Amino acid sequence: MDESIRRQLTPGTQVTVIQQVPHRDRVWTTSVSGTIVRFEQQPTGSWFAHAKDKRLWLDRLVLRKPDGELTTLSLDQYSRVEVAGKS
Repeated sequence: MDESIRRQLTPGTQVTVIQQVPHRDRVWTTSVSGTIVRFEQQPTGSWFAHAKDKRLWLDRLVLRKPDGELTTLSLDQYSRVEVAGKS
């Protein structure tokens, strides 16, 4: 993820996250919009050799959707974050 985008991922910022899941012959695309509650790196439940603390660390974004639902997104190379601004 571009560092300029990463710096904008602060609580209260409105964003839309577009994620893609590649399949053999197609791509599944989904998007979710909401207000950032927090952005952090967290370890996965599985280990990965030679990674920090012998864990694979992922970027996690917690959003509050317009209906109040909280959702946690794991951001990867197939994720695009569009920043709409502060709420």
